[in-house]
Amino acid sequence: MAKPETLNFFERVYDVARQIPYGKVTSYGAIARCLGAAKSARMVGYAMNGASEKEDVPAHRVLNRNGVLTGKHHFPGTDLMQQLLESEGHVIEDDQLQDFKKHFWDPVIVIGLDSQDDQ
Repeated sequence: MAKPETLNFFERVYDVARQIPYGKVTSYGAIARCLGAAKSARMVGYAMNGASEKEDVPAHRVLNRNGVLTGKHHFPGTDLMQQLLESEGHVIEDDQLQDFKKHFWDPVIVIGLDSQDDQ
């Protein structure tokens, strides 16, 4: 069973992910920085692993810092993450989003940095 503080962190991750606009993507690290937990990108990844089944969380829009679809194995089916991104107009080659920087949405700039200390 996950600790309450972990579950709270996951919910905060989902709150940020819900704000990623259609056609945009972000990274695990960017979400972690937005939450004031810059060293917690891996924890954001853990949260996103379980989010692919949450219909209101666009988990397919969260990639690694290089635009690689590292979370694709946590989606039902073999290529669902890629298909969802392609349906939003993205080009994927070899499990990597092309023009990652062009499509990048930075929650720190848009939402701001959470005032909590780095975890």
